[in-house]
Amino acid sequence: MSVSADYPFTAELIVEGYLHGVRIDSFLVRHFRNYTPYRMQRLVRANQVRIEGVVAETDDRVYRGQAVEVRLLEPPDHLLPPEPRELEILFEDSWLIVVNKPADIVVHPCGNYVSGSLANVLQAHFDSQTQLRGLVRPGIVHRLDRLTSGVMVCTKNHLAHRRLGIHFEQGRVLKNYLALVHGVIPDDRGEINLPIGQWPGGGTIRMSTAPEAVDPRASRTLYEVVERFDGFTLVRAEPHTGRLHQIRVHLAGIGFPVVADEFYSPASVLRESDLVAHTCARNGTNHSEGTSLEEDAQLLSRQALHAQSLRFVHPITGELVTFEAPLAPDMQRTLDALRGIGSSYTPLMK
Repeated sequence: MSVSADYPFTAELIVEGYLHGVRIDSFLVRHFRNYTPYRMQRLVRANQVRIEGVVAETDDRVYRGQAVEVRLLEPPDHLLPPEPRELEILFEDSWLIVVNKPADIVVHPCGNYVSGSLANVLQAHFDSQTQLRGLVRPGIVHRLDRLTSGVMVCTKNHLAHRRLGIHFEQGRVLKNYLALVHGVIPDDRGEINLPIGQWPGGGTIRMSTAPEAVDPRASRTLYEVVERFDGFTLVRAEPHTGRLHQIRVHLAGIGFPVVADEFYSPASVLRESDLVAHTCARNGTNHSEGTSLEEDAQLLSRQALHAQSLRFVHPITGELVTFEAPLAPDMQRTLDALRGIGSSYTPLMK
């Protein structure tokens, strides 16, 4: 695609194979995702679109390899408000961007979070790379919970979005998470095959593995113990289905809830005093004795879940790629505190 430097400007496009036979306005919306179909229909009716040099009609269709020229008269009408914020970018090319999402940001505006999303931040980032604001819209192909940190991939154009979205739907993307859970998991490895449904009674986004859960669906998670501590376990989890809260619900379902999980854990925060309590209980000492830790210091105020890595075939180049995200500071600080107290297991980190 080539464009001029200001409105109105002209873009020249070539029809891709998978869009062979679609109507002209649908084709244009795929390429300019910040414009609504109505706006594109208006452009066609205003004789601002040509197919192979011929003025397009509203019911015209495009076919593989054809040249399409569109003269955009106005800025986008469906633009996410760009909100600049520092991003930890793990990888970026012309088609993808991979970031380490912080744990305090939603992926896309929703509910009470109408701004400040990762999509808003990415819109600002993309606008800094294009001649005009809104030419590229962030392509969200998967999500992380607001309070989950870690690696996320987003797309920059419609073809990468389509192909990578299909890869996710078909389970061809390998996802690995690190979770700190309550309790000491006895087995080094395991598989959780518990159906997940909505929490009985409704009125919440909580999910459940209970027999009375509503509309349960088959769900599968593999796990491997990374490190054991006094009263806690660091585990690597690999979901093979895509249910809401899957890892959190599955680990809670086998009796090892993710630490500081507001829905599925005994408490929504973890303090240094909680770590000391486990050590003192094991040693038979008084909680107030024998420790230099500040017992009121807060280590975690969100679920201890981090998307560690993604592995997939690049949707454009066909290369097998793997991206890893360093642990968020709060999880790293918690693990350092646990290791300072003492670890009871030789790590299995690969």
